Amino acid sequence: MIKQALASVEDWVAYFSAQELPVLHHTRRQLEEARVRMDQVSGKLIARIVLQDPLMAVRVLSYIQPLMTGQRLHHDVATIAGAIMMLGIEPFFRRFENLPTIEDRLKNESPQALLGTVQVIRRAQQAAHYAHAWAVWRVDVDVEEVTLAALLHDLAEILLYCFAPTLALAIRDKQLADPNLRSVTVQKEILGLHLLSVQNALCKAWRLPGLLLTLIDDTHADQPRVRNVALAVSLARHLAHGWKDAALPDDLKAIAQLLNLSEAALGERLRLALPVNEPQTEM
Repeated sequence: MIKQALASVEDWVAYFSAQELPVLHHTRRQLEEARVRMDQVSGKLIARIVLQDPLMAVRVLSYIQPLMTGQRLHHDVATIAGAIMMLGIEPFFRRFENLPTIEDRLKNESPQALLGTVQVIRRAQQAAHYAHAWAVWRVDVDVEEVTLAALLHDLAEILLYCFAPTLALAIRDKQLADPNLRSVTVQKEILGLHLLSVQNALCKAWRLPGLLLTLIDDTHADQPRVRNVALAVSLARHLAHGWKDAALPDDLKAIAQLLNLSEAALGERLRLALPVNEPQTEM
């Protein structure tokens, strides 16, 4: 683990790329249980497990893309279900066994970073939950693409907690001390750069699908699918502070416009939404 900021985006990409990505202990346990009854599980079940864990999702996507080279596909494999279908269930379990876990990595080294990681993943899960529901409502061309983009939107922040926890906690503490500070401002102060630039470079280095890069890039928010993702991430982030967060009225107004609903109808839908399962962790 590093305690000092690296000099450039390229250095961060090289550093993160040299690490084996850990997954949630809950993810590993679920996959091990599914492996035992491999002949009975479906790709859909495996995808559902993977789609609760951002780092597991990245492992699957980054593994499958190079395998598709030369297979004359007309587009990247941009969903977990598609990746599992292309790979096959038995090869999937052969490739992804004995996975390292976030809990084992951080529980002794930095319990506070473990808590921070779980909180960011919980937020990502909630964003994916909202993005999925709204994509279904909008009759999106591929709901899982939007869901996956919301899950991975804050990938670089999760990686920072896992592999540079001292820096991640420094950013968190500054924002807790002054909630009005923007994330990009604090990141620039602590890291000397913005995490989004690292994330974009990582996605390209790891050959994640081009469509996914577009969907997690808020600068394309004029596109309804990208706006779906961005608003789901924004709502999950602000709700982490409670329903009294000052930014929520703007979120709700924008979401209502996206879904062509009144704000009253949207509020009722959100209150009735089932909560997403929280990531399981062992402290």
